[in-house]
Amino acid sequence: MELNAIYLVSDSIGETADVVIRSALYQFETENYQLKKYSYVQTTEEIDDICAKAAEDEKAMIFYTFVKKEMADYMKERIEQASLIGVDIYSPILTGLGQLFQLPAKEKPGMNRQLNEDYFNRVEAIEFSVKYDDGRDPRGIEKADIVLVGVSRTSKTPLSIYLANKNVKVANIPLFPESKPPKEIFTIAPERIIGLVNSPKKLNEVRKERLKTLGLPPSASYAGMERILEELEYADQIMKQIGCEVIDVSSKAIEETADHILHYMDVMNISRKQL
Repeated sequence: MELNAIYLVSDSIGETADVVIRSALYQFETENYQLKKYSYVQTTEEIDDICAKAAEDEKAMIFYTFVKKEMADYMKERIEQASLIGVDIYSPILTGLGQLFQLPAKEKPGMNRQLNEDYFNRVEAIEFSVKYDDGRDPRGIEKADIVLVGVSRTSKTPLSIYLANKNVKVANIPLFPESKPPKEIFTIAPERIIGLVNSPKKLNEVRKERLKTLGLPPSASYAGMERILEELEYADQIMKQIGCEVIDVSSKAIEETADHILHYMDVMNISRKQL
């Protein structure tokens, strides 16, 4: 016996129709059906072809999701002409919401999928920035969209996470005289590196607070002005050697610095890498 043909037709990937129909099928104790899925249907010619195929089946039903009204209307017309059974999943919903909000639908296919992709890209960027935080693995330098370098307490980590929430993959590298920076920061394009600097006074203040939270005396050399000046001079030498963009974060909020970097990326046409 020929299986009942269930056509799922969409102007996007067809996830909505697939989920709805599979959910409904659980209400019937039968496997006497075959799902035939047609995604990214964009032309009336494709609709004609699908309806012609459905008409050849012994028993067929077409479920469709088109966000463009003209395509949904054409599909309905062709189904009626071919004496087929069809169900328009989207149009009643879009019409109802349009009446409720007194707004027209955007009629752009795949917007929910686009939002999902943005979400997963953001998660991926956050995971990347955590993995390559504080110079943990220099291999991240070549994979990153942007690499932040600077002495301790120049907001490298919070800035990395903030930018990751904007879908930017960030690696950050601490600079201090006792350790040579990874060779990779001298081999990648210098425009992909951002140097962060802070005023000696501000560094002195935030480092004392950091020592306090760690239960250490504020007089430790880490917060001493002599040590801070030594680190800043070393970092300045490295940044000049790289030839990178330098941002003074001493009077900037994280959001301001991030906006500066995002604008810089646009100006320099720095694309965001796909891993």
